Amino acid sequence: MKMLRSCRLLLWQVALRLSYNVVIASLCREGSDIFTSVRENSPTGEFISSINITAGPRANTIRLCLSGRNANWFYLEGRTIRLNSSVFRVLDREVEGSVLIAELICYENDIIQGNYRILVEILNENDNKPNFLLETIQPFTISELTAVNSVVFTVKAVDADGDMISYIIDPSSQDAEFFRIDLPNTGKVVLNKPLDYETRTHLQLIMWAQESNTVDKFNTSAVLNINIEDGDDQYPHFLPCTPVSPGVPVCMNPTYTTNITQKHQDVGLDFSPGPITAEDGDKGINAPLTYTILSGQTHSHSPLDSCTNVCTGVFASPTGDDQGRFTINNTTGEIRLTRAADDQRLTTNYMLTIMVCQVDDRLKYSVASVLVRVLYENAFPPAFNRTTYKGFIIQSSSPASIVTTYGNQVLQVQVSDRDFPDGRNPNIHYLLHPPSELYQVTKEGVLIAKTNQLRAFDRQILQVIARDEESGEEVSASVDIEVLQRGQAVPSGAFKEQQLFGDVDSTLAGGIAVLILIVLLSAILFLLLWTVHRRRVQNPEDRPAIAFGKHPNVRLLWFHMVSSPPVFVDESSHGSRAFTRQSGSFHGRQGVYTRRPSLLPPPSSSQLSEPGESRTRPPLPPPSSSSHLFTVAEKHEGGAHTWEDLRLPVEPASIHGEDIPAVNTGMPQRDENMKTD
Repeated sequence: MKMLRSCRLLLWQVALRLSYNVVIASLCREGSDIFTSVRENSPTGEFISSINITAGPRANTIRLCLSGRNANWFYLEGRTIRLNSSVFRVLDREVEGSVLIAELICYENDIIQGNYRILVEILNENDNKPNFLLETIQPFTISELTAVNSVVFTVKAVDADGDMISYIIDPSSQDAEFFRIDLPNTGKVVLNKPLDYETRTHLQLIMWAQESNTVDKFNTSAVLNINIEDGDDQYPHFLPCTPVSPGVPVCMNPTYTTNITQKHQDVGLDFSPGPITAEDGDKGINAPLTYTILSGQTHSHSPLDSCTNVCTGVFASPTGDDQGRFTINNTTGEIRLTRAADDQRLTTNYMLTIMVCQVDDRLKYSVASVLVRVLYENAFPPAFNRTTYKGFIIQSSSPASIVTTYGNQVLQVQVSDRDFPDGRNPNIHYLLHPPSELYQVTKEGVLIAKTNQLRAFDRQILQVIARDEESGEEVSASVDIEVLQRGQAVPSGAFKEQQLFGDVDSTLAGGIAVLILIVLLSAILFLLLWTVHRRRVQNPEDRPAIAFGKHPNVRLLWFHMVSSPPVFVDESSHGSRAFTRQSGSFHGRQGVYTRRPSLLPPPSSSQLSEPGESRTRPPLPPPSSSSHLFTVAEKHEGGAHTWEDLRLPVEPASIHGEDIPAVNTGMPQRDENMKTD
């Protein structure tokens, strides 16, 4: 019985365990699919959803896994699904799409018991700004003939967030006035005003694309470059072009003028203000042009007829007052004179009418006048009556004053032309060369100065040119203008001109006078010194005779002039020490030095017999020193001796004993008994 109870208990336990396993297995089947959403750019760990599978006492037998295409964007935290993003891996709806799809798998004892879908919608955030499509903002060209109010181009921008975009023209753009946008959401740009290639060949525009349905209003801009194409809408015109008014591209045709004489024949004419030439008003097209002569003074016909019958080569003028005397090259516009003009007394000038038109459109033409003046032969050129004019202007605060000349008369520079009976050529034009900012010259030759810009004592030299506008001859003269002080009188004449600078500051004048006086005194002193020096060099009486000796007790002496001729000691007899060098400018002066009588040798018999005669030794060769040496003689007159100091004219530093050669004839070098004075 007990054994039976034990078996029943065991069976109940097995039954209970089996029933418990069945309940646990059913837990995987209690889950469901997950549908949720998350905002893009959400941070890491953002909650996605919770799993509705509850765990029982034996829940550790259940295992959950994530799989599928976007499973890497999620991770499980217990029974919770969270976003798996990072700083470098941001959830972006524009990149990943609008939905993330994954699968939740439930395992029991490593056996799949359930599969559940996970669908997560990515909610959009406004994190992108609009961007223009490149093909809509490339440079493009439109014709200047494009009609106003027509759509000229369209721009397009896209927003990755799918926001609505509106388009705006930046009003600060340089050329914003030419365009407008009627429908901001379409991007269609309309021409607002006419285009003109002759005024503007290039336009630039700034466009903005902006979000219109968001709070952030993200926007972007682009620069559009628009080239204008020239259209054939302008007429040709003659050059030079003079605009009708500033900023208006309409030209007034010039009147071409030239001068001829009766000697001119079969020559090309040169015109003023330039050669006859024209250009197409449409410079971008530059259509070919043709020239014709329409008529003279009395003949006229339709310009259209002339342009209709254009032919290459030379187009002769129609019959008129010029009588076919002129021809024009229809390609270059050059006019030639085929035969000589009539007498100037009969025909003073010829007036021609010329026309230029487009070859491809004869209705586009322009007309100009040509004046040919017949002149007498120009035999004499114009000439000024003087080459230099003198002018004065008084310093003043007045903005302008007339330049005057001597006697306070108005200075007028004029030329005379002997081709005219009265000498006055009406075609003379005066001008300054180079142009001056302070002076101007009128048609009558009067000079006007800007007085308030001039200073006293200023001086300008101007060159005035007189040009004959008919012959083209020019002649010039100079004008010397001095600016006077306030209140200073204008000089009355060229030879009685007053001192212009008499009112110079007295201190300055005194300084100048002192400086001049010092210069004069210096010059006089220099002349005096130079004269004295010259006299000293040239006067022979100022040259001394000098005697030099080697003995230390002997010094240089002057000698007194004696009435009797000097007696020279014979060197062979007495062995005296003497040397000489006579200067030609001293005329025989002699220097003498002697010893005491007790030491003098007895005179020779020749000296006693002939006292009036003396023999001198031959002159010694000149010493190498630069010192001057003179004759040294001994004189004995009854034992009486006369001495005089010698003054050496040269500096003492130049006299040295070693520089003077000694003539020794046996005399001892030192003589203690020698007497010196």
